[in-house]
Amino acid sequence: MSEKAARDINSLMQAIPYARFLGITVDQRGNEITTVMHFSERLIGNPVLPALHGGTIGAFLETTAIAQLAFEIGGDALPKPIGLTIDYLRSGRPVDTYGRAVIAKQGRRVATVHAEAWQDDRSRPIAAAHGHFLLKAAEETAGS
Repeated sequence: MSEKAARDINSLMQAIPYARFLGITVDQRGNEITTVMHFSERLIGNPVLPALHGGTIGAFLETTAIAQLAFEIGGDALPKPIGLTIDYLRSGRPVDTYGRAVIAKQGRRVATVHAEAWQDDRSRPIAAAHGHFLLKAAEETAGS
């Protein structure tokens, strides 16, 4: 993908209100993208620890998977989540969080994606997700 495609992915992230609220951007290096959820106080779920809210981590992983699908597959419509399972591995500290996703299997209509989020050390993820995403709406494929 070109630098223009990465800018388009960033434009896409900015067009999604919740991704904008979470402060998610996309960084491209070569043929790989990394999503970044920039830390903000509003992302704290437990002020005593302090720790990131689990919902923001889950939404970040879902958005990371969608960004990876949009980056690799392209198309006009965003993939829609069918099901997403999240494993919370450790507390998210109040720092920037990074994510990467891999498309495990892609069919004509559905893709399976695995995503991980980490903070300082990629080998120590704070959460992982496994999800299925609808690539085309049923109405689009009914006529073909």
